[in-house]
Amino acid sequence: MDKRYQVFISSTYADLKEERRYVMQALMEMNCIPAGMELFPAADEEQWEFIKKIIDECDYYLLILAGRYGSMTSDGISYTEKEFDYAVQKGLKTICLIHKNPTDIPLKNSEDDPEIRKKLNAFCEKARQGRMVSFWEKPEELKSSAILGLLNAINKYPSIGFVRADLVPDESSVTEILKLRNKVSELETQIKQISTTVPAGTEEFAQGDDLFEIHFSYIVSSPPSFLDIQFGNDAKKYRTKFKISWNNIFSCIAPLMVNEASEESLEKALNGLIAACNQDELSAMKEFAQKIISGYSIYNDIFHIIIIQFKSLGLIIKSTKNRSVKDTGTYWTLSPYGDTVMTRLIAIKRDKK
Repeated sequence: MDKRYQVFISSTYADLKEERRYVMQALMEMNCIPAGMELFPAADEEQWEFIKKIIDECDYYLLILAGRYGSMTSDGISYTEKEFDYAVQKGLKTICLIHKNPTDIPLKNSEDDPEIRKKLNAFCEKARQGRMVSFWEKPEELKSSAILGLLNAINKYPSIGFVRADLVPDESSVTEILKLRNKVSELETQIKQISTTVPAGTEEFAQGDDLFEIHFSYIVSSPPSFLDIQFGNDAKKYRTKFKISWNNIFSCIAPLMVNEASEESLEKALNGLIAACNQDELSAMKEFAQKIISGYSIYNDIFHIIIIQFKSLGLIIKSTKNRSVKDTGTYWTLSPYGDTVMTRLIAIKRDKK
């Protein structure tokens, strides 16, 4: 949305009319709104409250100093300096444009009173302290100095500015935007709660350290030899079962579903878990001495019970990612809550020593 900045032009008036015209032209070319003595050329005490209101509405303050100190208030301070002090007090960023050769200014545009000239010199010195200052001699130089100074101020210290009323959302639009923001905030809160809270209604389901009985098959065979080529291997399939906790099962397959995983890859991981849990025990059996034990395979119905259980516990969800028509497989991914549970189970804990 395009902004227009209002800039207060502060200076003595009668001696700097042409210079002010150049500066005002520069501001309007920058799409800024100039404000200043043209609104109230007769500076007096009655006008001061009005001047302050105008400064309050401005985004930046531009000061032009030359050879005149200007008409003074009852306390001996010029209105120009009083405007400057008020703008600084309000925190407006100021751009100071000071004449580089005051001695070359015509006498009619210079202060001839030594005391007033001291006030002018002191004002110039105060204006130069800690702010952007450019020096000028001819009115034409003011235009480029004003543009560069204001661009620098806008770039470093962007202000509120003004926009056209027809570009500002109406009240109903603002209300709708606020409703949508509140809704987004509510949804974000819900997502956070979902990721850390056990889903309602799952308390009665087996989970965590509860044990589950896995039925599986495995193949026992003799070591390969030359005779196997002629007479074939004596491989034989066996069936058995063992118990393992739901947490151990989930820890095995959860990392595969950080993005997503096919049921084929999940089943392969579970077969590896079965082998790891049973290989030593089966190999120690006398009847399998000198035999090779391999081909661990979970029962198909047991595998699907595991998938259904984790889905019911709110740990996994079916992936909805688009795939090719040829890919008819089923894919699963972790829910936000499932991701949290996986982290708690698998992440390496700090040593409590």
